[in-house]
Order: sequence, then C-alpha cells, then structure tokens
Amino acid sequence: MITPLLRDPTACAPGLRELLEGPEEQQHAAGYHHTLREICQQPFLWPGTAETVAAHAARLRASVEGVQAVVLTGSGSSLYAAQSLAPALRRDLNVQVEAIAAGDLLTHGAVCLPPGRPGLLVSLARSGNSPESCAAVDLLLASEPRVRHLAITCNAEGRLATNYRGNPAFLSVVLDERTNDRSLVMTSSFTNMVLAGRALGRLECLDAYCATAGRLAHAARRILAGPADALAEAAHRGFRSAAYLASWMRFGAARECALKVQEMTAGAVHVLPETFLGLRHGPMSSVHSDTAVVCFLSAEKTARAYELDLIDELDRKRLGAFKVVAGECIPPDILRPGDVAVEYPEGLDDGDTAVLDVLTGQLLAFFRCRAEGLRPDAPSASNVITRVVQPFRIHARPKTEAL
Repeated sequence: MITPLLRDPTACAPGLRELLEGPEEQQHAAGYHHTLREICQQPFLWPGTAETVAAHAARLRASVEGVQAVVLTGSGSSLYAAQSLAPALRRDLNVQVEAIAAGDLLTHGAVCLPPGRPGLLVSLARSGNSPESCAAVDLLLASEPRVRHLAITCNAEGRLATNYRGNPAFLSVVLDERTNDRSLVMTSSFTNMVLAGRALGRLECLDAYCATAGRLAHAARRILAGPADALAEAAHRGFRSAAYLASWMRFGAARECALKVQEMTAGAVHVLPETFLGLRHGPMSSVHSDTAVVCFLSAEKTARAYELDLIDELDRKRLGAFKVVAGECIPPDILRPGDVAVEYPEGLDDGDTAVLDVLTGQLLAFFRCRAEGLRPDAPSASNVITRVVQPFRIHARPKTEAL
C-alpha cells in the first residue's frame, strides 16, 4: 500500500517523510516498514471506519437496546482500548459500563460481570486469534444466555469473526483489512477499534459521529506534519523511563502509550502510567532526571485545573528530563526549554481524543525504539513476545463456578 502521506509533500514532517520515502528494501532492513506506515495511515482510515460502523447501525441499535450493563473486553492493547471507551460510553448510554480483561473472565468466569441483564459483551481484538478472544465468548455463551455479544475486530479470517456466524446472539463488525497491523505492535488497529466503539454512544447522531471522525483525522494529520519531528528529537535524548499522565477518560490511552514504548524498546524504558492526582501518592518518587513526562491535558475545565497544578509541582521540584504536553489550548507558561507541545483543535470531547493521545505516544515510542537500535516491526529479538499470543491451555470451569 502506498502511504497517503507520500502523495502530498506537505503532509508530513521532514523526518517522517525521509523515512517513508526511503527504498523499501532499506526500510525492511531497518525493520520499520510496517510500523511507520501503520502509524501514518491512521487519519486516512478513521473516516472509513466511521462509515463502516454506521452501516451496521440497525443491528448495533438492537444490540444496545434495553441493556442494563455493557462489558468491554480484550487483552493487552485491546484491553486498553476498552478502558479508553468505557467512561465515555457510560456517560453516553447512561448504563453501567466496565472494561474487564478477557483473562479475568477466563480465570473467574461470569462473576466478573456486573449484574444487570440483559447485558452486552463487546470483544475488541486485532486478530481475533489470541487464546482469550474466543474462550471468553464461549464461556459466556454457555453460562449467560441473557448476555448479547458484539465483536469489533480487524481480521475477517480470525476466529472471533468466523466462529459465530449464524449465531443470533453474536454480531461481528470487521474493520478495513489495513487496520490488521502486520507489525508486532498494535497501532492503527488500536485507534480504529476505539473509534468504532465510540459509535455505540452515538447511534442516534451518526452524522455528528462521522463528522467527529473527520475532525480527528484532520488533527492527526497536523500532528504528523508538525510535532512528529519534535517527538523524534525528544526520543533521542536517552530517557530511561517515561511517565504517562492522564485523567479518567484519557487514562486508557495513557496505559496504551506506556505499553507502546515498553514493547518497542523491549523493556529498556521503564514505564509509569498514572493519573495526575494519583502521581502524588507515591509514584512521583519514580520521576527522575532521566524520566520523560507525557501529559495529556483534559479539555474539561476543573480536571485541567488539577492537572496544571500537578505540572507546576513537577516543574517546581525539577522532576523529569522534559515534558510532552498534548491537548487543546496548551498554556505557554507550562512549557520549559526542551518540552514538546502537541496541540489539538478546540472543542473535541475527552471521550474522543484518545486516538490523538495514542498517536502521539506511538510516534514517541517508534523513535525511541530506533534510538535504542531496535527494529520497530519486531523489537523483541528473542521472540519473548509475538504479534499474536501463542496458544495456551484453556481450563474448563465447573458449572457451579461459571454462574
């Protein structure tokens, strides 16, 4: 696939463009061919994802109609996608919404679910082939007949997309095949699944939902054309740890950003995802002179006031090597020499900007990976981690435990 950025010489920052335009064999040799394209293609896929989900509107309305509880589930990055969605969907649907790891459903069964019925289980998965993906669904299909099922996946051939065809309790929404990242790390799959999931709270205003997808895509293109090179420069400063700070709706994105730099540096960079107010309760002790501090500023006035106070405290205590501050209307007085500002357009809801937060984190992780001399497409040289988690034994639950 030709990355759309290459069609417009002004569409990406010079450093990104140089990498994208390099000979393909050179990109493969350097181990970044897939990852960089999958990061950069995201804003060009988001509008299509919104249209894909909107085309399923009637069945999605049937899935959420009358539900008393929604559970979003996944593993690894897919769980953080669920955590990015849960707060906004709780607000928009006005029902109990929780993000629960698929692994918890396997180990503890339906006792993990909130009690309201009918319920809806939303399974998020890039490949749909990891051991937990179908095992969690199978468990609940057998033990919880009043739970409906929705899968959002990037792989039309995966088990999650194919195993339940014809089951009236199960709806599968498969996204554009280009979202099924070939890199080890999840990038475009993450943001497209989050954007698709946001539709569940916007089913009565799909035109506005699609318009928001367009605004987010425009904002992402501006990040790729502007701050991307500043993030690349920051990534080469040799930080050995990174703290990712966010409040409530944005915290799932912070966890995903932390995972990205951890995966792409094979654990060489130690990570700390934390809330702004939670940082004071002990974790601030791990913010040292070699720590990058990434701050996702809320658009909500009260939350931002607390966040700015915490940033001021970090600066007064001279903690951290530098800051990356992302959000709308960033106050210039919180930026110190060496800090990086990633500006978002005004008027976006905190429930929507996770995809921009994660794009920012992906770029920082990608360039930190290269600064470590690793290959972004496969940074785990010894295959400690793989693109899809290897099969493991699924233990049957006694019926008395499953209920």
